[in-house]
Amino acid sequence: MLISTFAFGMILESDNYAFRYVYPVLAIIGIISIICLSFIPYQSETIAVTRKGFWGSIKDSTTRMVGIIKTNKPYKDFEIGFMLYGFAFLSTSAVITIFLESYLNLNYMSVAFYKNVFNVLAVVLMPFFGKILHKLDPRQFALITFGSLGLYIFFIALTEFFPSHYTYMGIEIYYTLILAMISFGVFSASMPLLWNIGSAYFCKSKDAGDYQSIHLTLTGVRGAFAPLFGIFFYETMGYMGTWSIAILAVIAALILMVYSYKRY
Repeated sequence: MLISTFAFGMILESDNYAFRYVYPVLAIIGIISIICLSFIPYQSETIAVTRKGFWGSIKDSTTRMVGIIKTNKPYKDFEIGFMLYGFAFLSTSAVITIFLESYLNLNYMSVAFYKNVFNVLAVVLMPFFGKILHKLDPRQFALITFGSLGLYIFFIALTEFFPSHYTYMGIEIYYTLILAMISFGVFSASMPLLWNIGSAYFCKSKDAGDYQSIHLTLTGVRGAFAPLFGIFFYETMGYMGTWSIAILAVIAALILMVYSYKRY
């Protein structure tokens, strides 16, 4: 991944439209990976399924999800925190891309370099964070994940005011962006763990599917509107307004996690 990320940046430097043939190849590789996964043997369980039709199943699923949210207060707080963090993350993702390209005028190799900085950190730190998550309540662990995202956005924002940098082998290295990518590396190492298995902490094993379904549904909900809001904030309030709103959302998520853990 690290090699291909940097190589793709070099390819795009020579041909800005290289994605037209690179992405189809990646799609084929993705399909091949799914085929490979299908060859892994597993012991299937026989589950009695009552056919209720499409709308009947949707109704039952929605009723069950609403019931879980209403009765499991710690889990509800956890998901609200994720909504706030997710809003901050998704609303700034496109705007950060615009900032790096239009404001800082970074070339593809520079962007690839910064992506590899946090990717290397993520690879190194993920096993460490796996051990930490094993010992903590997910709401405690979320302080690391949400906090590192907040620092990432904060250091990106600082770059607008402290644009000190130097160029090495065609790569534009900004001091504040290095700090931002280190923060994002911590985020990238901790977030997949919390996102994938955090919700299962709040239920019995047999209910893990329902809880993760709620988690995924809410991910889709915030994904449907947060990026559009981010662009709206950028167009109406500029970069600083977008960064400020996102950081406030992260702070609200952090406060909620501390409050929820102390109360429940």
